[in-house]
Amino acid sequence: MTRKAPEPVQVVKARRDAALARLVGGVPYMQFLGIRFDRRGDELTAILPFDEKLIGNPMLPAIHGGVTAAFLESTAIVELAWSLMWEEIEAAGGVGAETLPRLPKTIDFTVDYLRSGLPRDAYARARVNRSGRRYASVHVEAWQDNRARLFAQGTGHFLMPDS
Repeated sequence: MTRKAPEPVQVVKARRDAALARLVGGVPYMQFLGIRFDRRGDELTAILPFDEKLIGNPMLPAIHGGVTAAFLESTAIVELAWSLMWEEIEAAGGVGAETLPRLPKTIDFTVDYLRSGLPRDAYARARVNRSGRRYASVHVEAWQDNRARLFAQGTGHFLMPDS
């Protein structure tokens, strides 16, 4: 039996990057906020580049709490969708260029504001705690200069899209 040769790493990387770009590009609010994702293998780190429009309290200044919550929730949704897409992306041929996955719908999302978001870039990572056919639970942590010094964290519950 002959074994199929593995795909070149550049082809696999391009397929993963294209799938992530489609996923993030399909949400206009993420584009408005400037949220992007750094991908290393199957691990995603969300990046919220600082912009003056994100400031809620110019006296401190501090990132608006609504922006922080949107950043956390967006990170959770993208991580959850990414985990659902991963096997299809990894299959030779992967997800079609025109395919945009249906995103999970938020049931509830709780944010813990641990300290003010300073006027600088912010980063976040999400962890899927449970993912079933109908429901998923995700935890997200956000930091700025020091990964061990979180400025916010959130937990969300999501309704999974129909297969």
